[in-house]
Amino acid sequence: MNILLWHVHGSWTTAFVHGKHRYLVPVTPDRGPYGLGRARTYQWPDTVDEVSPEKLADADVDLVILQRPEELDLAAEWLGRRVGRDVPAIFVEHNTPKQGDVPNSRHPMADRDDLLIAHVTHFNALYWDTGGTRTAVVEHGIVAPTAHYTGELDRLAVVVNEPVRRWRVTGTDLLPRFAEIAPLDVFGMGVAGLPDRLGLPADRMTVYDDLPQSRMQAEIGRRRAYLHLCRWTSLGLSLIEAMAMGMPVVVLAATEAVAAVPPDAGALSTRIDTLTDAARRLVEEPATARRAGARAREAAQARYGLDRFLADWDRLLEEELCASR
Repeated sequence: MNILLWHVHGSWTTAFVHGKHRYLVPVTPDRGPYGLGRARTYQWPDTVDEVSPEKLADADVDLVILQRPEELDLAAEWLGRRVGRDVPAIFVEHNTPKQGDVPNSRHPMADRDDLLIAHVTHFNALYWDTGGTRTAVVEHGIVAPTAHYTGELDRLAVVVNEPVRRWRVTGTDLLPRFAEIAPLDVFGMGVAGLPDRLGLPADRMTVYDDLPQSRMQAEIGRRRAYLHLCRWTSLGLSLIEAMAMGMPVVVLAATEAVAAVPPDAGALSTRIDTLTDAARRLVEEPATARRAGARAREAAQARYGLDRFLADWDRLLEEELCASR
């Protein structure tokens, strides 16, 4: 198929475009949020082509992947076709509900008969009210990291985007508790001002802003354990990637994490004292950390392999294409 999709979530898109199709990714001169083009910090295959909005009207597009509500009108304008009618569409819901009366949050694509909503976790499917719109769940898959866990640094790794703006959503306020146990190395976008905002000195927190994925994973793997404190986000792919590298993980038991992380992969709890105790044990006992990391790797490989992910997506894409004919 020729599939039109926007570059929104780097790790998810990286896995998705490793399929057998041709992927058209809009690009604009400013490479803004609706024209980011090909990834610069992820490795994408040659089957991903950048296309300008002006050329989409003449492009051969079999199916549209939507990831933000405004993309529905944007795709119709750029393609000159009715999205969901003239060309089939799937809306991929990456997020937990952020607005509205949870658990009564109404999805912006609720009660539509012209598209399907594909959730990336069963938790998201449970908490979004999609009305009469057809839904499916395709759980995450990842490109297997080339980096491996070594854990030679008695430090804790964190991956989070925009931790200052998102704050309690990403558990940013909890980080100082763990900085008392071991220095924190925080990777992601928009992390530059985090130590000052938390009042942490340089010897307790170091930040690394928007590194290329391969370099980031190599650096993360050198830390003793991975810390995931998100209260209300969808399942973070960086968490799965860390597990796949063989890292032990210390995880807040919220949203889909409770299904993705076995407790013997490090720690999984809603009690912060339990998590800080586990982090201390992993830092102080490298052999314990290695055993927990091996269990994490086993769990990630069993559930979030790329082949399963792409096979699930191929089935869904074929079903939607056939249903539109």
